Amino acid sequence: MEIILNWKGKMSFDGVGDSGFVQKLDSDASVGGDNSAARPMEFIGIGLAGCTAMDVISILQKKKQPVKDFQVQIHAPRADEHPKVITSAVIEYLITGKDVDEAALLRAIELSAKKYCPAQAMLSKAFPMQLTYKIFEEDGKTVVKQGEYKAK
Repeated sequence: MEIILNWKGKMSFDGVGDSGFVQKLDSDASVGGDNSAARPMEFIGIGLAGCTAMDVISILQKKKQPVKDFQVQIHAPRADEHPKVITSAVIEYLITGKDVDEAALLRAIELSAKKYCPAQAMLSKAFPMQLTYKIFEEDGKTVVKQGEYKAK
């Protein structure tokens, strides 16, 4: 992987990787930025969420699960003192669909955590992660199953 980060003034940068897509980065005005784009640490969380989300939805689709909606939320507190690292994370998988199989979801989460997601494999060495899930009925409001994936 190759990354190029180009300074655009103040605390604003354009970053580009192998895919060629430009990502804007900036900081809060209190530290010299214009508050015009995401922060670098947000990209770490987005990368983690995106990595595991792509694995899980791909596996669920291969298992012919009737997923209507899918969301991954990362809850990641940071240290109060510099360098303000992420101290832990809860990765929450929210799945909506009719009769989504809990065992299929747990297997998808397991495969992402143990085999496929490099972001999760790497970051789990830096801070503890808890993997939780909720399966909602088609209405998107009624929770039919919920729990936590625990590595065996």
